[in-house]
Amino acid sequence: MPRAASIRGEREEPARRIEALLDSNWLTGEIAMTDHLAASAARDYVRDGYVAPIRALTPRETSRVRVEIEHFVDRSTGAREDASALRTKAHLHCPALLGLVRHPAIVGPVADLLGPDLLCRSSSLFVKDPGDAAFVAWHQDAAYWELDPSDVATAWVAITESTTTNGALQVLPGSHRAPLLRHHTVDEPGNMLSQQQAIAEAIDPGSSRTLTLQAGEMSIHHVALAHGSRPNASSARRIGFAIRYVAPHVRKTGSRRDSAILVTGTDRFGHFDRDPE
Repeated sequence: MPRAASIRGEREEPARRIEALLDSNWLTGEIAMTDHLAASAARDYVRDGYVAPIRALTPRETSRVRVEIEHFVDRSTGAREDASALRTKAHLHCPALLGLVRHPAIVGPVADLLGPDLLCRSSSLFVKDPGDAAFVAWHQDAAYWELDPSDVATAWVAITESTTTNGALQVLPGSHRAPLLRHHTVDEPGNMLSQQQAIAEAIDPGSSRTLTLQAGEMSIHHVALAHGSRPNASSARRIGFAIRYVAPHVRKTGSRRDSAILVTGTDRFGHFDRDPE
């Protein structure tokens, strides 16, 4: 996708026309077009399941946040209970990450796609050190998050540049519009997923896309989009911050209630317990 595709423009095309053109039935509400995403970028999200790149942070913001995040990471890796915070609700343990969850340049584009009311149910720091064997197996979040409907999206913020060499996010365009693929549990060293899940069938490399990002840029992907990433083969640390946003009308389908923080707007449904901030 051209780098300018996520910049505001073409606002005259309303959200309902985007849905009609693509005959999309997985997006339960209208895309609320504002000043953040171009209509063409919203169409990309509906059709392909992702949009990238989006400028989220200025270079100065990125540098400052990286210092705070690396301090948090280096402090956390020494204790098991702290290290687990990197994978689940990292924003509740690091003020810099909570600031990113609420950052207008991150929240705005997500709200364009999911609506003006947003919760954050979880967030994860994905840190790959140079030469680290860590990777993220191909998977679909919708296969195990137990959320319905699918008005759920992840904003993946590049704290450092994210390249093919250092293990950038890879996606399978359009996979969110098909039935969920079969998943299984794999015992594979280096898989960064907490439940060790992976798509059971092989992914055709020629059909996937690598979402390279500059530091301070982000991508947004749909909860049912197949995605993963390779190990970091570069000589520098790679850091990405994944923020999981949910529209408040989404409910947990399993037996265990989930929790979240209100990021913007109002929650008229109460399907999620409130996380302490």
